[in-house]
Amino acid sequence: MASDTEPQPTTRARSFDTAAAQYAANRPSYPPALLDAVEERATSPLKGAVVADVGAGTGIATALLRERGARVVAVEPGAAMAAELRRALPDVPLVRGDGDHLPLASACADFITYAQAWHWTDVTRSVPEARRVLRPGGTLAVWWNTTDHTVGWLADQDARVRAFLDAPDAGGAHGARGGGRIQPDPPVFDFVQRRIPWTRRVPLATHLANLGSHSAFLMLGEARAQEFLTEERRVLSALFPDGTVEESYVVDLWTATR
Repeated sequence: MASDTEPQPTTRARSFDTAAAQYAANRPSYPPALLDAVEERATSPLKGAVVADVGAGTGIATALLRERGARVVAVEPGAAMAAELRRALPDVPLVRGDGDHLPLASACADFITYAQAWHWTDVTRSVPEARRVLRPGGTLAVWWNTTDHTVGWLADQDARVRAFLDAPDAGGAHGARGGGRIQPDPPVFDFVQRRIPWTRRVPLATHLANLGSHSAFLMLGEARAQEFLTEERRVLSALFPDGTVEESYVVDLWTATR
């Protein structure tokens, strides 16, 4: 049961609430190979399993998990993000909360998943909480879509983003998971990493809206963010005159068994 007290994440973590519809419409999903890889590391299949999808956002991963036959409970702290999830997936149970204080009973979940959300937690709290909520033999899976900067035009864009933000690492502005730790020291879980490349072809407008939905740009404010995105549209229109871009990603997946 969810607590009546809502969590208070950092301002940057809650910035997505200001652009929930933009996030839902433009963020990339995940390739089928991702959930295949999760199941390969698990002791049971997703079909019929109880899955807590934490930091569920607008429900991008939640929908994929449900399509696999999982019984998904979404956990999301942001009001606007939760509203988008309810609109898209009205039959999925949703509770307000975050990974540092899971509003879930002990030993109730076969899987706990975090899509683009683990780095917003305090691992000294979220790791013990995951262990508490997982059943023995249950699987914790955390993953990020990271931009593949081995692709030339994406590496060039990343350099422009970093220069504009005056930041050595674009981090959350451009699809990276940042420098957050996977777990505390000493370690609690025996994590296994896997990397899964994939691509999607989208209109240039979708690519720019996706970029603008990252927290670093949301924190700049609309006028300053549009300053970059307008110039970026000019640059990319010359590179992709047909108005379509192929975004390249590598899903960075970490799994562990309780």
